[in-house]
Amino acid sequence: MLHPEPVTRAAFLTDEAGNIRTWNEGCENLFGLSAGQIIGQPFGVLLADNGVHDWADRWADLATQAHGEGLDVILNGANGSKLSAVLGLSAQHALDGSLRGSVVYLTTVLESATLESAQVGRIPLARVMEMFPGTFYALNRERRFVLWNHNLELQQEMTPDEIAASNPLDMFDFAQRPLIAEMIRQVFDEGAEVKIQADVVSKSGRETPMVLCGSRIICRGADYLFGLGVDITEQRVQEQRLRLRERALHAASNGIVITRCEGKDNPIEYVNPAFERITGYSTAEVTGRDCRFMAAPGLDANERAQVRSAINERRPVNVVFRNLRKNGDVFWNDLNITPVQDDSGKVTHFIGVINDVTATKQRTAHLEHEVNHDSLTGLANRNLLWDRLEHALHLAQRHKSLVATVLIDLNNFKTINDTFGHEAGDVVLKVVAKRLQASVRDSDTVARLSGDEFVLVLVNQPSLRFTLRMIERVREALVMPVALDRAEIPVGASLGVAVYPHDGAAVAELIRAADVAMYHAKATGRNEVHFFSNDMKSTTEAKHKLEIAMREALERDELFLLYQPRIDAHSGLVLGFEALLRWRHPESGTLLPSAFLHEAEENGTIIQIGNRVLDQVCAFLHGLYKAGFGNLSVSVNVSPREYSQHDFALGIAERLARFGLPAGCLQIELGEEGLIRNPGLGRDVAAQLRSLGLPLWLDEFGKGMSDISYLQELAPDHVKIAKSAVRAIGNGGSAFAKTLINIGHNLNMAVVGEAVETRAQADFLRNNGCDEIQGLWFSEPLNREAAERLLRERHLA
Repeated sequence: MLHPEPVTRAAFLTDEAGNIRTWNEGCENLFGLSAGQIIGQPFGVLLADNGVHDWADRWADLATQAHGEGLDVILNGANGSKLSAVLGLSAQHALDGSLRGSVVYLTTVLESATLESAQVGRIPLARVMEMFPGTFYALNRERRFVLWNHNLELQQEMTPDEIAASNPLDMFDFAQRPLIAEMIRQVFDEGAEVKIQADVVSKSGRETPMVLCGSRIICRGADYLFGLGVDITEQRVQEQRLRLRERALHAASNGIVITRCEGKDNPIEYVNPAFERITGYSTAEVTGRDCRFMAAPGLDANERAQVRSAINERRPVNVVFRNLRKNGDVFWNDLNITPVQDDSGKVTHFIGVINDVTATKQRTAHLEHEVNHDSLTGLANRNLLWDRLEHALHLAQRHKSLVATVLIDLNNFKTINDTFGHEAGDVVLKVVAKRLQASVRDSDTVARLSGDEFVLVLVNQPSLRFTLRMIERVREALVMPVALDRAEIPVGASLGVAVYPHDGAAVAELIRAADVAMYHAKATGRNEVHFFSNDMKSTTEAKHKLEIAMREALERDELFLLYQPRIDAHSGLVLGFEALLRWRHPESGTLLPSAFLHEAEENGTIIQIGNRVLDQVCAFLHGLYKAGFGNLSVSVNVSPREYSQHDFALGIAERLARFGLPAGCLQIELGEEGLIRNPGLGRDVAAQLRSLGLPLWLDEFGKGMSDISYLQELAPDHVKIAKSAVRAIGNGGSAFAKTLINIGHNLNMAVVGEAVETRAQADFLRNNGCDEIQGLWFSEPLNREAAERLLRERHLA
């Protein structure tokens, strides 16, 4: 047993071979040996394990270590005692650098219950940090590495000298550096303990995802950040796999439900979007409930007994029975249930796969009405429409008569849904269906094609004049508003007409021709009726050709931006730019937006074009910031179809983060007409942009109908006077421009005058308080290089 002794210290000299050369009273008291007994003896004789020979072999290596690491040893003490001690060694060298001896110092420690913790506590930090599986480092307040382990060198692919000279922020992606710098500041200034996941970049550019944590340590009055880093590459891979599986569950067309196994009840823990679509219930509405709540009362008792038995026996089962949707409708559910076991083989969950086989069941049962009629309106659906129209064409061919196909599209139906709610939209559809049925003969067919589109099949038409009278009766019935809860919902429609045999001989041809005519009616005005003509077909083909050309323009990078300066109306300084789109068409030369953006909005390519514009603008702003023009901004005009996308605001935020730009440098312009057409969407978009810190600009203020109370609710930062109002200055319209300026200022909004082309327009706007001006009078739109050159040549705000 080790003998407890108070803490004592002793020191003596050895020669280069480890033989003892000096001895003092403290050594004699500690070991019970006189100088005559010990001088000349090897150091190893003092050790309890008789390691004389081992120590003779190790001595040369141990003595060459800088100050020798602290080693735990057991000594032969006085009176046969055994002493725990820490050995320290300091080598002594001659002028030529050769080893001449060593100073040995010993410190005994108390043998107590705390001996193990004390011994562990004396392990040198340099040894401990090398045992970490990740990186270890210490930074001073100057953000310089003062201590690190070998793993950091391996991870960074750097030598120790390179680590010592490096800045830790350089080891991170540019976009993450501000956050890392802030966390370092919090550690030093606030004593915070921080933790973050970040991608650490090596010397060669290799990125390693890591969890980094750090705390402040005070050593001899100085602050240091001690930190650890753990490679989470494998965790990221696992997370990606989990996300992939989750996306697969979300993307599955069948409903998926996961329940927890708790004896009698099996509460729902997860459902995918297909489940929500099939049942009508949201995740929040079903979580924690047993699936039995969707059972159709009094139906399929045998199948439900099979499910209960399988769950009790923890085995798979497949049944087909009826469930209730949230709206009370019955649907046929082809249900597969599979138990899930944990590592010990115990069933903890069940996975149910729901397949809505209602349509199959209905066809099997010959439920003709359900298959061939619209469930909301009771009108013929697409299937029955095709059958009825084919039959009508067959009779018309036999009797040499005419058949009119009328395609009807309700005006602003989306606005009705957004303003009054989807229930109101359903009411409108039902009322329209009844009015259509009341406007035609029993022999005619009224069908709901999809959404807010209806089709009439008017059979046995003796003449086009007769057809026109019937259609006029239909149009008059549609323009009457629909009464709902003491409110009147305005309703109207655009009608396209195709007549057999002039416009087509087959069902698909007539429907297509009526559709083309309807879109022409919609484009020319509300509540219009257009009969199909070959000119329309040519126009449609031209639109299709233009759509293809636009998609090819995106692929070939034929779209480019010009930047028109915005000038401070009073100082004349450049405040920023408006991005203007152009198309370098291979055949027609450079095209202005008016030549193609309307079609892009209609066919949907505006989404891709808008994304391309935002990317180029952010790249332009990034270049300006790098060139020192950080106080400038660029405005971008965005169409309703773009900002109606659910991820519109998120896409802007992602771009700003990717390019390292502040929110205020990008200004989003929304047209007043589009906002008033859908006020609910306008409020949502304005709120989203405001939450990101993005300035909201209202474009074309005063071009058409204005709603001042709605404008005040949106509270844009700037309003841009309509170009027509600016052009009217000096031509009898000056008062209107002044009124628009006053309205903007009264609502605490900066006012911008655009399309300024004459000195008179510029002077008028300036004298009447307009804040910013842009137009050809000051500068034509510039390419990127010319814009940067302009900034270098002019004094900036």
